[in-house]
Amino acid sequence: MGDVVLSFAAPGDVDAIHRLECDSFPAPWRRAFFDQELIASGRFNLVARRDGRIIGYLFAMWFFDEMHVNKIAVDERERRQGIAHKLMDRCIDFARSHGVKTIALEVRKSNDGAQDFYRFLKFEPTYVRPRYYPDGEAAVVMTKTL
Repeated sequence: MGDVVLSFAAPGDVDAIHRLECDSFPAPWRRAFFDQELIASGRFNLVARRDGRIIGYLFAMWFFDEMHVNKIAVDERERRQGIAHKLMDRCIDFARSHGVKTIALEVRKSNDGAQDFYRFLKFEPTYVRPRYYPDGEAAVVMTKTL
């Protein structure tokens, strides 16, 4: 297996990103949302590839000194190999270099594994958004101060 390569997401990546999105989330974004994120200002969108195949992605937005991670996913067969960590490290490096002071994201309240991962990256749970997801589940908002 080849090395993992990170690059900016491009329009030609959206089909693969959307397939991975649908495999990863019970309420996936529509494909058109990814198309819009690629052309919107203040966005930081990455893909992770192994042997040319997209195996992960991260979509974030920033405004002045705040950043929000909208989406991050890794192919189920590629999880627990540091790919999400690489994506988040690149995002945090970008944020620091652009004067971002805080990064926030939402995690399903039931997703203990993701919450543990973000705690490892020094994100702290700050509050709960009730009924945040389409199925009614709450989200834990986690933030990191840079």
